[in-house]
Amino acid sequence: MSLYFTMRKLKFAFPLLLVFLSATEFSQGRGNALAGIDWNKPFPAHKIVGNMYFVGSEQLGSFLITTPAGHILINSDYEETVPIIRAAVEKLGFKFSDIKILLGSHAHPDHMTGDAMVKQLTGATVMAMEEDVPALTNIRPGGKPHPIDRVLHDGDTVSLGGVTLTAHKTAGHTRGCTTWTLRAHLPGDPAETMRNIVIVGGTGFWSEYHFVATLGHPVSYPGIVQDFQHTFSVLRALPCDVFLGAHGGYFDMLTKLKRYPQDGPPVFIDPEGYRKFVAGAQETFEKALSKL
Repeated sequence: MSLYFTMRKLKFAFPLLLVFLSATEFSQGRGNALAGIDWNKPFPAHKIVGNMYFVGSEQLGSFLITTPAGHILINSDYEETVPIIRAAVEKLGFKFSDIKILLGSHAHPDHMTGDAMVKQLTGATVMAMEEDVPALTNIRPGGKPHPIDRVLHDGDTVSLGGVTLTAHKTAGHTRGCTTWTLRAHLPGDPAETMRNIVIVGGTGFWSEYHFVATLGHPVSYPGIVQDFQHTFSVLRALPCDVFLGAHGGYFDMLTKLKRYPQDGPPVFIDPEGYRKFVAGAQETFEKALSKL
């Protein structure tokens, strides 16, 4: 049995056990052409903290981390988003071709379909969490194989030019959903002060998720409930000063940017918002589970 998503001009079929959408994402109409949402609407690139920048669309969270040795991009999004990301990178004064590493949040088309195109344009090393590899191999826009140069595991680090990111497997949303963490200096802080940055991969689910087996509906995948429970435990334990995510809506980006002209990068310091996001996501999950 397959679940079909129609995304703009591209159509992909993925096994139901590997592809999921959050309740929020489904209500927004991802994969539903009638929803009228432009997932690739350009959005002003802006500095977040230190050498980290937002370069995604209005709906999709993509992040550029610059270093003297080249740059890291998190989330290529759709193929149609890649030119939007490229324009944002160049608007900031950086070369798109200097991207050396490409990472992703999770194996859904709106976050990692553009991997092959970014690889073709930059030669970047593409990395992905092991448990998401089967789903990624089914993301083949135009028939192009999905490039995976390094398979990651929970706790692995990715380093370039003095920057180190840690991959935390926060599964459930997908089997290999990945939350990225790193540390950076915020302008105005004492020189020795480093801020903890958390980029949440995803925590949601919708009606096609099956946490327990019922007649005609096997469990989505063995261990999905335990994966979600572990994910919330991991997220609660992560120290967070700067809260980011695979979608701007996770960290209330549009509201924060209204204060950006006056306050600058400190608007993204939001440990309380992070705690509320995690607590709310866990509560939604536990309520759904209690009704089964």
